[in-house]
Amino acid sequence: MASLGDIGLAAAINILSAIGFLLAFAVLRLQPINDRVYFPKWYLKGIRSSPTHSGNLIKKFVNLDCGTYLRFLNWMPAALKMPEPELISHAGLDSAVYIRIYLLGLKIFVPLAFLAFAILVPVNWTGGSLEQIKNLTFSNIDKLSISNVPAGSDRFWAHLVMAYVFTFWTCYILYKEYKIVTTMRLHFLASENRRADQFTVLVRNVPPDPDESVSEHVGHFFTVNHHGHYLIHQVVYNANQLAKLVEEKKGLQNWLVYYQNKYTRNTTKRPTVKTKFFGLFGKAVDAIDYYTAEIEQLTTAEAAERERVIGDPKAIMPAAFVSFKSRWGAAVCAQTQQSSNPTLWLTEWAPEPRDVYWSNLAIPFVELTIRRLIMAVALFFLTFFFMIPIAFVQSLANIEGIKKVAPFLRSLIKVKVVKSFIQGFLPGIALKIFLILLPMILMTMSKVEGFTSLSKLERRSASKYYLFILVNVFLGSIITGTAFEQLNSFIHQSASDIPKVIGVSIPMKATFFITYIMVDGWAGIAAEIIRLKPLIVFHLKNTFLVKTDQDREQAMDPGSLGFASSEPRIQLYFLLGLVYSVVTPILLPFIIVFFSFAYVVFRHQIINVYHQQYESGASFWPDVHIRVIIAMIISQLLLMGLMSTKEASQSTPLLLVLPVLTIWFHIYCKSRFEPAFVKFPLQDAVVKDTLERATEPNLDLKAYLQDAYLHPVFHDGEIEQVTLNEEDNNALVPTKRSHRSTPVGSKYGSEVGSEIEF
Repeated sequence: MASLGDIGLAAAINILSAIGFLLAFAVLRLQPINDRVYFPKWYLKGIRSSPTHSGNLIKKFVNLDCGTYLRFLNWMPAALKMPEPELISHAGLDSAVYIRIYLLGLKIFVPLAFLAFAILVPVNWTGGSLEQIKNLTFSNIDKLSISNVPAGSDRFWAHLVMAYVFTFWTCYILYKEYKIVTTMRLHFLASENRRADQFTVLVRNVPPDPDESVSEHVGHFFTVNHHGHYLIHQVVYNANQLAKLVEEKKGLQNWLVYYQNKYTRNTTKRPTVKTKFFGLFGKAVDAIDYYTAEIEQLTTAEAAERERVIGDPKAIMPAAFVSFKSRWGAAVCAQTQQSSNPTLWLTEWAPEPRDVYWSNLAIPFVELTIRRLIMAVALFFLTFFFMIPIAFVQSLANIEGIKKVAPFLRSLIKVKVVKSFIQGFLPGIALKIFLILLPMILMTMSKVEGFTSLSKLERRSASKYYLFILVNVFLGSIITGTAFEQLNSFIHQSASDIPKVIGVSIPMKATFFITYIMVDGWAGIAAEIIRLKPLIVFHLKNTFLVKTDQDREQAMDPGSLGFASSEPRIQLYFLLGLVYSVVTPILLPFIIVFFSFAYVVFRHQIINVYHQQYESGASFWPDVHIRVIIAMIISQLLLMGLMSTKEASQSTPLLLVLPVLTIWFHIYCKSRFEPAFVKFPLQDAVVKDTLERATEPNLDLKAYLQDAYLHPVFHDGEIEQVTLNEEDNNALVPTKRSHRSTPVGSKYGSEVGSEIEF
């Protein structure tokens, strides 16, 4: 169990680490050579130009103005100056609303901290219960928790009242924030410029037809069933193999440029490369000739694959992007059932073109259920088996456990500084290391599930990550930590005393979470701003691959918010804050420091660095809301269980009301606000369509949408021309069935779609 000294040492280490990162950032960001690393967003907007083009040779690489180094924290007030409307215009609604998650944390926990320290901390500190429990390891920090209140004491009424106050305050802030974000979203959608996804619907599971191609069948179906509104469509091609060839060719071209640059700098010797296992083994050959030949070979294979995809009907998937003449027509189609068979002609809003995850569009619809079932099972086993390293991490927090596992370290552990380092810093950093690869694994699992947009992939991965954090990091840390720390007590005490020990030890786990907050939320956030990996990668590319300004721009990696991993990580702090606000209030200041620091850092990153791949209009906010609600319910249930072990029979039943009220509050918010995040009102669609027709009466919408949803590998015009010729002949999309004398359609035809048995 970490003591006050252990926490102090951990705080010192993390504060010094954070200051070190900030000082390094202050120096690095001022160097002209790093300008594209720390301000890439302004370069992408064409507002900022490279400072390396002026001045003498030294000034091109090093900032010699000493005055700028003295103002190393001036980026903080600069990050706070930009007003929110300007921030939305500059970075998008997704980024602006993401920042509000940190603001939400401050709005909730700052008042809670004041109340908790004014009322609960004195009540807990004067309880004097821990000294009366034999064979229990505790520290002075634990005296500030509810564990120090004697069983059956009237002091628990203070905790009960504060639980109600904290719940009502959190619900009030959640409601106000949900209302604000909903208003922001509706205003953003109403004022947003024309986008292709406003007119387009993704259609999945198009039924086969023996007489028509997929393209003909789609055109026929929507011409008949959305007469007067259907405009154009683009079928989905299985171009995954072609995309792989194109990507592989780009990689080879980068290596060719590298070796050409190397030869240009030293023309006396031709560069060589080995041909096997990433250039480590095999026969050494001329690198320029080798990569030139490889690129020519790939170019031939790419052309053949491109021709196959264009000419092979089997390469066309039973899916299409269907565009309409108005937003109203698209909204009606996206939000209604197209056939009496609910498994056919499935429609949903198309993601914006840059949000499309093209690889998953080629997955047959019938496979999706199987894929998601397999990934659900895999997630269960991943979550379950990850308890093993979590248990190991928790054992590091116990000196006695280390002595048993590694007795040869006994003499070293006796050193006070080493002991404080092990208990106050090592568990948090070890858990952080274990979680590094997890987001990548969960994102891969989400891709296997078959989601068709980057935004859905990130939201799905975020859901997995949140579940993982909830089960392993939070519940796993409490359970395994309790078992390790109180094992001796369990062995020597009677069975009737074990529930008391569990009830006492759960709030005492706050010390571990304090160390984790400092590692992840203080030093980790400070490390985020230094951008070490993009810095190294940019300079490597700039040294070996860059020839032109366009190459230099491509070498920049502005990155993005990484919603799939960052949002669940924030939710852990909401969970810890709500759980421990009544139980161990000493944790709240550490959480407030995290939210404050992260708010400033990520606002700076959004303004100067991050470039979002897509814009979803803050569609993720309902996920944020429900996860805070879940955290509230968990905190209430844990408090209820804890109070039951403390023989607070009079106050415990009153806690049953809180989860009921919280669930009712969520249901109300869901019905009141969530429709604005999943549907597009027809009234708003009509208003935007009317304004557009009045301001742009000569708009050629068909030309605007023609190639919006063309697969990126076909943007050379091949597929585009085929679609254009096919659609321009006749608005009714002539088919074989159109010229029949009999009205009877094929088994899956659009005329008889409502008669299919299912």
